[in-house]
Amino acid sequence: MSDLPTTTTTTPFTRALLAGAIAGTTVDLSLYPIDTLKTRLQSSNGFYPSGGFRGIYAGVGSALVGSAPGAALFFVTYEGIKSHLRAFGERNVTAVAWGEPVEHMVAASAGEVAACAVRVPTEVIKQRAQAAQQPSSMAALRFVLAQRLDIGTLGVWREMYRGWGITIMREVPFTAIQFPLWEWTKAWRRRRTGREEVSAVESGLLGSVAGAVAAGLTTPLDVLKTRMMLAREKQAAWPLFRRIWNESGPKAFVAGIGPRIMWISAGGAIFLGSYQWAYNTMAGVT
Repeated sequence: MSDLPTTTTTTPFTRALLAGAIAGTTVDLSLYPIDTLKTRLQSSNGFYPSGGFRGIYAGVGSALVGSAPGAALFFVTYEGIKSHLRAFGERNVTAVAWGEPVEHMVAASAGEVAACAVRVPTEVIKQRAQAAQQPSSMAALRFVLAQRLDIGTLGVWREMYRGWGITIMREVPFTAIQFPLWEWTKAWRRRRTGREEVSAVESGLLGSVAGAVAAGLTTPLDVLKTRMMLAREKQAAWPLFRRIWNESGPKAFVAGIGPRIMWISAGGAIFLGSYQWAYNTMAGVT
């Protein structure tokens, strides 16, 4: 590591692409068991019928396939739009100044929409294996693809992207909270230390706090998303919301909040810390 150059030949696009891929794979694999427990707590079948503490790595194959491209898509979009918005604001001094928090919210929201192109089908397959509806990711994928004769290719496509809308509804508010908070705390830390960039450890700790706050506030949307993806038949968000409310009351919408906060808090530390480490390394920042 000491032989790494202090100057970089990689472009910001390449750094965001590779650092995002490393971060996504690292966090998903390291915290997969907690994600499985959270999914089972939110399942309408109940925790133990969905597998309990058994087979907590069920569905990990789909996470392996989707982690790197999903996170890479997010960070490429995020860093790209963020830099373009900043450049636009600098060139157009008469334009309305939206400020850095708005730049981060818009860029992060666009990044999430791009990442969901990979994340949603990955989540559909992964959560069906996690909730013991299928024995593995491959079995869950084959089950969906086998429906082509009954529902057609378009129907299979819709099945793979079941929950797209509610996932966007969950991820955009989550990211709109987490990333401006993370960027703000990083800027605060840079002012305090006088350094050009925060370290990977600092980024991870700040990302952990930002992730915990965002996770707690968006848990109801996460519950609704999980129920939609696990349902035997496709259901609309609002009727499902009312049914859950009528059958289980408001407490159902905080199911799994503890594991979710713990998972995303730890995940924020690993995800944003490893991203910062990879980005700083490729940028030649010491």
